[in-house]
Amino acid sequence: MINPKLPAILYGGDYNPDQWPEEIWREDMRLFRLAGINVVVVPVFSWAKLQPAEDRYDFEWLDRVLDLLAENGIYACIATSTAAQPAWMSVKYPEILPVDVHGRKRTHGKRVNFCPNSKVYREFAARLARKLAERYKDHPALLYWRVANEYGTYCYCDTCAQEFRKWVQKRYGTIEEVNRRWNLSFWGHTIHSWDEIMVPSELNDDNKWYQPVALDYLRFMTDSTIECFVNEYQAIKEVTPDLMVSTNISGYIKKLDQFKFAEYVDIVSWDNYPQPQHRMSLVAFKHDLMRGLKGGRPYILAEQTPSSQNWQPYNLLKRPGVMRLLSYQALARGADTVMFFQMRQSKAGVEKLHGAVISHAGHERTRVFGECAQLGAELKNIGASFLDSRVTAKVAVMFDWDNWWAVELSSGPSRDLQYLDQVEKYYHALWKLNVPVDIVRPDSDLSKYDLVLAPLLYMTKPGTAENIENYVREGGTFVTTFFSGMVDENDHIILGGYPGELKDVLGIWVEEIDGLLPEMKNGMVMKGPLGELNGTYECGLICDLLHLRGAEALAVYAADFYAGRPCLTRNQFGKGTAYYVASDPEQPFIDGFVKYLCDLKGIKAPLEVPPGVEVTQREKESRRFTFVLNHNETAVEIDLGEKACFDLVTQTEKRGRVRLAGRDVLILEEQQSS
Repeated sequence: MINPKLPAILYGGDYNPDQWPEEIWREDMRLFRLAGINVVVVPVFSWAKLQPAEDRYDFEWLDRVLDLLAENGIYACIATSTAAQPAWMSVKYPEILPVDVHGRKRTHGKRVNFCPNSKVYREFAARLARKLAERYKDHPALLYWRVANEYGTYCYCDTCAQEFRKWVQKRYGTIEEVNRRWNLSFWGHTIHSWDEIMVPSELNDDNKWYQPVALDYLRFMTDSTIECFVNEYQAIKEVTPDLMVSTNISGYIKKLDQFKFAEYVDIVSWDNYPQPQHRMSLVAFKHDLMRGLKGGRPYILAEQTPSSQNWQPYNLLKRPGVMRLLSYQALARGADTVMFFQMRQSKAGVEKLHGAVISHAGHERTRVFGECAQLGAELKNIGASFLDSRVTAKVAVMFDWDNWWAVELSSGPSRDLQYLDQVEKYYHALWKLNVPVDIVRPDSDLSKYDLVLAPLLYMTKPGTAENIENYVREGGTFVTTFFSGMVDENDHIILGGYPGELKDVLGIWVEEIDGLLPEMKNGMVMKGPLGELNGTYECGLICDLLHLRGAEALAVYAADFYAGRPCLTRNQFGKGTAYYVASDPEQPFIDGFVKYLCDLKGIKAPLEVPPGVEVTQREKESRRFTFVLNHNETAVEIDLGEKACFDLVTQTEKRGRVRLAGRDVLILEEQQSS
């Protein structure tokens, strides 16, 4: 539980009272109560107001805001405001401002506009965080803390260059080891002193494409940003050791290694902004990933929009019921909160058209406010029933930021090779089956899973291959795909043939990789039925030309000079089985293949439902909660069986065949026999 002071689903979001005259604040309180809001996040971007000068702080206005919240029974997550430094700070200490990848020094403006290695920034940020903690540690409204907001700025300034050299020296020890790890004899890049290490930016052209250096710089930026967070985290914890501290992850999750970042936060927190064209499975995947960052523990849904974004290329309104449905999807997959950006719609600035609970109309007589109020009432009725409950899965999908970065830094075999896209294709098949999934690291304990999928496992870091071999040897079923097992942690090709250290467990050797043109396609011809799979399926993007080393071919290529060669293999290894998909098949093949594997392992959905209906379960002690979410616009009929269930949303008993309206939700708790 985030804080036992409020044993309920946290419902609210970012509130910016400093953008409004104080006479608006009391009206906001009335509307918050009407919508069932129980927590708001303040003050996210108010550093300039909290510290108008280097030697002067002003907390009195925030005192009044927090007192007003407490008077109205509303709690606060206090944000440190350090995502946007004051203008006076940028002017007086320009070294705070970052340098972009083109070598341009930024001027003051925007947000998260600071060098993560600036000592001046860190000193001011820690001082403000400590002052906030000391002032409000006993305030009745305080519930938990948020540090900064959506970290992710990369910097290429002289300070970062100096710190990068220190980071490299600490990581590798000697110049000789750096030359070896980065393979700097290539293109004559050998260095002889630490000062010769340059940051990989657009200024040095070649080096920005020099993958081992670029990969380490991404790792360095993650570590630098973690240091920024810990700098404030420690200041807060010294004053309020019992309160949770987090920071919200941007919905664009590629920039920082979140598995590593999660080691330093008390609870994971992220912002969910799907685009209209995104499949619901991608949204579900990101929720499962957030839950997986700390080994299955509940997390905070920190932001979503009640209606539309303003910063996407096309900002479609959320249709009636969609906001509610997406909110319950977060809860279904492990969130213990439903939070919005923003509470009151800004009247100017870049986000003035971003949706809010309270729109520019300023009253409760809007569609969006009505939906928010309905959801608030439902969440109040649900109460603390499933808080701190967990999702139990027998299937894992392996995910790794180092691998993601390395795949997309690679020069070849195809510019269209995208790591997240490949992972999501296999996750989508599991999502359609409503099979619970954990997202795990390559070094995670795999023993509790019956099936592990690792699409595009390009990089095998130390211990990864051994972890997979041990899992399969003891009876596990493992699946990976083309362009896997290629490189080590420094992006060096693992010599001796692909897929490197995975050759034995997979029982194959890949000789060549064919990167097809976008318009080119091949086919995968099944050698016999595999569950519902039979016949020929289209494939493209990449075609691995492989040899069998103990594995059996389940499908072969249909065309080109490698027609008849294996493109889907199965290898018995110890007590288990490992599969290799040597190309990028069409989705129907992936769907059928994943279903075959789940059927083979006896892995089933918690409930049989029509297409377009999502089902998940959360468990706590002896209680089990089944979430049923109808993503269809039209109603469906679902058979719940004859055992009585209690629907937490409608507070009614359900059994047998029930009608679920379009975009409607059930949260069912099985009634215990007396």
